[in-house]
Amino acid sequence: MPELQLLRPDHAPAILAFEEENRAYFAATIPDRGDDYFARFEERHRALLAEQAAGICYFHVVVGEAGEALGRVNLVDVADGGADLGYRIAERAAGRGLATWAAREICDLAATGYGLTFLRAATTLGNAASRAVLARAGFTVTGETRLSGHPGLTYLRRL
Repeated sequence: MPELQLLRPDHAPAILAFEEENRAYFAATIPDRGDDYFARFEERHRALLAEQAAGICYFHVVVGEAGEALGRVNLVDVADGGADLGYRIAERAAGRGLATWAAREICDLAATGYGLTFLRAATTLGNAASRAVLARAGFTVTGETRLSGHPGLTYLRRL
């Protein structure tokens, strides 16, 4: 059974491997992180930990039974009782309900662990899998948006 873990310094090697192994897979539906992300990964990881320590964001890793990173689930821009949800699941773990499980877990944790009362999310119209995950996790469509130039939808879930 996977586990949702709050980001720690020792997650860095597993997350870097996860991002490298899934780069092309993710780039098919969301903008690529770019070469600089990988070249400066350690610095970026430290910056995320600092944001988390400041209470601005909560970053999570979906950890498999062998300790590998199977996904990332993040709550960013935490303020006024809410946050923005973002997630990505490894290609080899996709299609098995892991993203829906992780989205539901983070909703529970956001309410009980972080005291949040709502979460926002957005995805492109072309990302049917992400739209389905958000619907199964109890999010409702609130409007339209553009993400990196692509048409998308915004979502809200009250906790």
